[in-house]
Amino acid sequence: MPFRGRWIAAIIATLVLSGCGANDLMVKRQAEADAKIEHLIQSGKSGEQRQNELAAQLQGQEDRARDAAAQIKQLQSLVQDVRIAQEELKARLTLLAQQASSPKIEVVNQGPATKGKDIGPPAEYVKAFGLYSANNFRPAIEAFELFLKNKPQSDYAANAVYWIGECHYSLSDFPAARASFQKMLDAYPKSPKFPDALLKLGYTLSAMNEKEKATAVFERLIRSYPGNPAAAKARQRLTAN
Repeated sequence: MPFRGRWIAAIIATLVLSGCGANDLMVKRQAEADAKIEHLIQSGKSGEQRQNELAAQLQGQEDRARDAAAQIKQLQSLVQDVRIAQEELKARLTLLAQQASSPKIEVVNQGPATKGKDIGPPAEYVKAFGLYSANNFRPAIEAFELFLKNKPQSDYAANAVYWIGECHYSLSDFPAARASFQKMLDAYPKSPKFPDALLKLGYTLSAMNEKEKATAVFERLIRSYPGNPAAAKARQRLTAN
């Protein structure tokens, strides 16, 4: 073959080989690009799945936190109720101890006797109070009621109604105690036992879980009788709440 022909053939062969190499390189790069795209797609799916898992975990933690907060609030309320009950029990035990050591009958009419007025506590009242002091609450209620029936105008009538309320309270018959204390407040607004009746009405309402009404009664007691010992006890109760 003449030299010129061989040279042309060599050039053509070189071009053909170069074209094949370029084509292989393009295919390789395309394959690499496809692999990267696939990797990105899979990474995106994994990230979305992880995000969903984290969102579910976060929601679960929020639900548990709300449940825990509700339980804490319930426990705080329970602790408060227990503390109030303990205070009431302590006060009642103190009162019982005092009554057991030296039962005292409050003398209402200490001045000179006048017509229609009691000269000291009547015997029926003394008997009823003695039953109360001995913690015989139901017989005491019957005795106080009999006293009120026989001597409704007695100076000790207001006290009798009050002690009937105390008997019912000691028996945990709170509706009956509430009715007795309210009766005393309505019928004997000038009685010296009025502040004590307000205080025990507040205690009774608290025991019946009527917190707002109890608070109103305590506030009324403090406002009307700020220097009375019963008002001091009402302030303690409001502070405790």
